[in-house]
Amino acid sequence: MIGKPITGRSFGGCVRYIVDKPEAKILFAEGVRMQNATTLTNDFNLQRKMRPELGKAVGHLVLSWSKEDLPKLTDKIMLEHAKEYMQKMGIRDTQYVVVRHHDRLHPHLHVVYNRVDNKGATITDKNNYARNIKACRELTLKYGYHWGKGKEQVNRQALNGKEKIRYELYDAIKAAMKTSKKWKELEAKLTVRGIGIAYKFKSGTKEVQGISFEKGGLKMKGSAIDRSLSFSRINAQLNRNQQVQDYHAAREAHQPPLAQQLRETIRQDIHAEHRHSPNASGVVENLLNILLSPEFVPSAPDPVGDAEIARRKRKKHEAEQSQGVTR
Repeated sequence: MIGKPITGRSFGGCVRYIVDKPEAKILFAEGVRMQNATTLTNDFNLQRKMRPELGKAVGHLVLSWSKEDLPKLTDKIMLEHAKEYMQKMGIRDTQYVVVRHHDRLHPHLHVVYNRVDNKGATITDKNNYARNIKACRELTLKYGYHWGKGKEQVNRQALNGKEKIRYELYDAIKAAMKTSKKWKELEAKLTVRGIGIAYKFKSGTKEVQGISFEKGGLKMKGSAIDRSLSFSRINAQLNRNQQVQDYHAAREAHQPPLAQQLRETIRQDIHAEHRHSPNASGVVENLLNILLSPEFVPSAPDPVGDAEIARRKRKKHEAEQSQGVTR
């Protein structure tokens, strides 16, 4: 299950989009008349007048499921999940309408709600992004819905806005992590791609408690981009990369005791991560064999980063030549 919370200014445009679409089906409405798009819009706007200073009074939710879940999802079940999702998002005591669409292969519905509640108070949209992720994860686990195959399977071309930047950050950080052993290395590789890092320190100390990444004016916590990008998990990956390099160096230097010691350290770290996995011992040994195989070299060059550096050097060289600068 995936949710997408949106805020907007015009009830008219939003309502017409979800209600007048071919094969759209209104599943439920609260506090508004379901006659047509015009009556829905009028009722939303009437309540909106209780807080005229609120520019973005329109709340719009898109809830989607995998096509593998289609046999489990009747109109009634989807409506129940929409209501449960709204409760988890703190959307209550307000007008709303739930509409199911059939224009895509995967089951999905839309909810339009009034951010001015029945008492004239504003329904906050603060932390909507994090609350949405948490709510969708909880509902997916609770009802046993299909888990996606990971961010690698997401169609980047279809993304825009914050989600587009989020996946750009995810791809860049994951690529840089594979070949970095120190934080300075990681920082340098991300800087080349226009990504900044900000550390959160424990009050009055130099102990790092969290990390954020910034690109294009948008700043996001590592754990909000993906759980694998928290400070502790990135730090663990960098340490492992260093251990793997040290292991190969010890073998090349014909130091079997040191190599064996490093191998055991890496094995214990992997086991701690996967101790709750089914067949944990098999998973650990497979990962260990992959990491320590001669073909696995974490210090390999970063093609994207190196290409960008080369491009910048070439551009600088061409500029110097055009200005008559020689070396």
